[in-house]
Amino acid sequence: MERKLPLFIVTGASGSGKTFVIKELRRILPDFDIFDPDHLVEFIGYDWEKMRNIWLRVARNIAQGGRMTILCGTMMPWDIEKCVDFPFFDHVYYINLHCNEEIREQRLRERNWSDEEIENHKHFAKRLLEIADEAYSPPMPTVDTSNTDVTEVASQIKEWVLQYAY
Repeated sequence: MERKLPLFIVTGASGSGKTFVIKELRRILPDFDIFDPDHLVEFIGYDWEKMRNIWLRVARNIAQGGRMTILCGTMMPWDIEKCVDFPFFDHVYYINLHCNEEIREQRLRERNWSDEEIENHKHFAKRLLEIADEAYSPPMPTVDTSNTDVTEVASQIKEWVLQYAY
């Protein structure tokens, strides 16, 4: 029987820095495959269930080759647990990227988001902080990206990943 490997998910509300940190993570974690799940939107649209299932299948295939995957996208445990390939991972670990409301609003306005969308993500970001200890096992740590350099954010993610990776 093959040894199951863990899967790592860098989650957070929109504007928290998930996409921005990927390049640096790839530089400092060359033994991991790191993806932005949103890159499939242009091909399959906003079918988030299909998106999650595709990415877990990709991660499963990578794990079968002995490598681990980090997905940098907003994903919740109760959705990931429904994926067909969920049982093929030893464990799924989550870390939350978070920024303060002012920074989030600035980042989302730069993307031309509406006031309503920005408010929704402010509330979602707060909710992630509230449930970090109860809905995640182990409790989900948070990295504040408000004014933290991307190299430091990536370094904190690397430290977190390596405590579970080997």
